[in-house]
Amino acid sequence: MNFLTKMLSGEGETNPSSKRMITFLAFLLLATGFIAEMFFEKRVNPQTFDTMMYIVLGGLGFTASEKFVSKDKK
Repeated sequence: MNFLTKMLSGEGETNPSSKRMITFLAFLLLATGFIAEMFFEKRVNPQTFDTMMYIVLGGLGFTASEKFVSKDKK
């Protein structure tokens, strides 16, 4: 649980980041849909799968871009 909390929170933050939380949950749903299609032969709507993929890619890109932006401490 401590690992999950550290992963979802930023450096020095005590509350989990909502961007990271939503991206992580979208990734779990995407992985679940992929596993369901591969092993259990359940069909996932391609538009839904693509939408979840774009949410994960956008969330990862936005979270990663925060590391390169300087923060002004006033």
